[in-house]
Amino acid sequence: MDGLNVSIAFFFLVVGMCQVLRWLSKRLLSPGTRGCLAREFAGSFQLCMSCLELRMLMDIGPWAGGFGLDVVLTLLFLLSAVHGASFDGASANPTVSLQEFLLLESSLAATAAKLLAQGMGTGTGWAITRLYWSWELTQLHFIQNLIAPECSSSIRASLPHAAFVEGSCSFLLHLVLLKVRQSHPLCRVPALAVTVTFLTYTAGPFTGAFFNPALATATTFHCSGNSFWDYIQVYWLGPLAGMLAALLLFQGNIPRLFQKNLLYSQKSKYRVPKAKVTAQVEGDKPQRKRKGGKSNSEPRT
Repeated sequence: MDGLNVSIAFFFLVVGMCQVLRWLSKRLLSPGTRGCLAREFAGSFQLCMSCLELRMLMDIGPWAGGFGLDVVLTLLFLLSAVHGASFDGASANPTVSLQEFLLLESSLAATAAKLLAQGMGTGTGWAITRLYWSWELTQLHFIQNLIAPECSSSIRASLPHAAFVEGSCSFLLHLVLLKVRQSHPLCRVPALAVTVTFLTYTAGPFTGAFFNPALATATTFHCSGNSFWDYIQVYWLGPLAGMLAALLLFQGNIPRLFQKNLLYSQKSKYRVPKAKVTAQVEGDKPQRKRKGGKSNSEPRT
């Protein structure tokens, strides 16, 4: 269990470093675009390093560390909750940034800058994690350092099946995200953490369950077994299609592309009580006649 303790200490260190980076960005950078890009970089950096270490525990831990999948899934849930609570508004996911662009919540320039910051964050996280593994602090890191240069693809199904799995994971994740995005953090963070844990447990044996194009690019694109275009289909096109399907199902339209609601009819919130209005109109006629009759019956002088 010494290897597991070292990994837990590594998680604490990574989260602490990224929190310091966020604090420095708030003190030194403007709260606008620069601060947003710094948060995206810190979030992607934190997510990539934590994911790589956790995947190492998931792959090597059961036969070299003496702990089972339940321990890894518990760590995944806790880390997902910590990420959701500490990201400070950052998504660290290109499909989420593109969703914000399609919802008219972000401009094209800001979205492109976010994608660049996410790519830089995941790339830096991957390089530093590889350096950390090279120190071989535990037996798990020693084994990981040996097999890292000859890693194999995480795609363990046919390409259509793998793309469907990643797209389905992205679809469910974005549906939950759209549903709870305005909720209180005490509800939103556990809901997203449970969703990520469930999707990883379900889809992990088929594709590794990334449903994050930037994270998949830094983690598995360099591994042998599939071509670059295969990885693009599974880890980019699949999640993008899932995000679009979730957005269309939830909104009924895609605001950036068209305003017309294709799925749901938009009814007016205020309804005019037609029956009462007609009754009043019909009831007014006799009164007018009676008033008219009275005036006609009066003797004229």
